[in-house]
Amino acid sequence: MMREIDLTDGDIRQLNRILQRRDGNQDALFTVTNPMGRHSLAAGLMDDIEVQIKGHVGYYCAGMNKHAQITVDGNAGVGVAENMMSGCVRVKGDASQSAGATGHGGLLVVEGNASSRCGISMKGIDIVVQGSVGHNSAFMAQSGHLVICGDADDGLGDSIYEAVIYLRGEARGLGADCIEKEMTDEHRATLQGLLDTAGIVAEAIDFRRYGSARQLYNFKIDNVSAY
Repeated sequence: MMREIDLTDGDIRQLNRILQRRDGNQDALFTVTNPMGRHSLAAGLMDDIEVQIKGHVGYYCAGMNKHAQITVDGNAGVGVAENMMSGCVRVKGDASQSAGATGHGGLLVVEGNASSRCGISMKGIDIVVQGSVGHNSAFMAQSGHLVICGDADDGLGDSIYEAVIYLRGEARGLGADCIEKEMTDEHRATLQGLLDTAGIVAEAIDFRRYGSARQLYNFKIDNVSAY
């Protein structure tokens, strides 16, 4: 059975206590109504449960998620799925800045557009954006994949490490040490798997791959202007 939680009273602590099962419940399906853009909803979930949030959410929704499947039926504010470990977070609308920031694992799907710094310092998370992303996306991204089905603003992949960017549209500008790389059959297979898992209808052959030129790993005086 699905348990419905109405947030009209704005008791976010009680909501998260229920979703974290600290009240002893064993429910596996939850619907959250009337979120009204409140912050930190469905944060710190540790169990394999499904949460559907019917409306827009504020900052840090689904932060530190582990195992849970969380769907936002609306837009998300800053830092959705921040520091995510596993599971899946899906935003059916647009996402604000720093979506998936520092994420270690799991899958974040944004069916609309994502704002600036999408995937900043990502550490293993996979992010699929059906639309476009803002400036400095994948800044200092260490590992994982950022898939962009639309365009990217300036500074894409600035100071990137070993994360991989797949871009179907155009990049306004690449960040320091980010370059276009060869797209092999293995990369296309990986990308197609991510698109299929995310439920995004697109063909891997239409994308280009970007990653680190590995020129900023160690300090070189010749590159001082790029640091």
